[in-house]
Amino acid sequence: MENADLKGATLVFDLDGTLVDTAPDLLRTLNHILDTVGCPPRPMDDVRPFMGLGARRIITEGLKASGRQVSDAETDALFEKFLGFYSENIAVESRPYPGVEAVLEVAGAAGARLAICTNKMERLTQILLKELDLNRHLHGVAGRDTFPVCKPDPVHLKGAVELAGGALERAVMIGDNATDINTAKAASVPSVAVTFGYSEISPAELGADVLIDHYDELLPALERILMPQSRLSK
Repeated sequence: MENADLKGATLVFDLDGTLVDTAPDLLRTLNHILDTVGCPPRPMDDVRPFMGLGARRIITEGLKASGRQVSDAETDALFEKFLGFYSENIAVESRPYPGVEAVLEVAGAAGARLAICTNKMERLTQILLKELDLNRHLHGVAGRDTFPVCKPDPVHLKGAVELAGGALERAVMIGDNATDINTAKAASVPSVAVTFGYSEISPAELGADVLIDHYDELLPALERILMPQSRLSK
């Protein structure tokens, strides 16, 4: 892909399961929380599909797998403990997926605006991005609490594009689950789904415009998505 193809484009990435494999640290945090209520640790397979759906869902699924039910008030308390432990252990094993940093370098150099649109709390998002040195590539970061709404509301995606200084008509959403792809559809934005993230259903069933198995495939995918727009604008 030549640089001109990405000039003026805005690439909006989900975070957990898309840019970064955060599952190991999320699982460590979950098992710490389960231990505080006398539940055994859960294996990754039990909760991996829910890793991108927020701490409350992770806690709920972990408790359910352990056969444990708690009240809403107890869930609230566990949620606060989860956030506290996770913020202190957010990048112990979490790492960008192979090829991520190279893609961000190339896309940024080619003139693309790069943004994050995640349902992770913004404070935690910023900590993780800083710890992994990914923040230097980004022009805008929209977390769960950045705006009054979050994914799948299209306003969250539109806000991320605006924060990055981009235009919605030249934006692409890159994500790993139904929430990401449905958000893109609601905002009338094309989407790319990664097959290696955290999805409750098969990535092929998400309805994304393009599927990729590795970040080496992203730039060619963007060429297929953006090239017709580039030609129409000439």
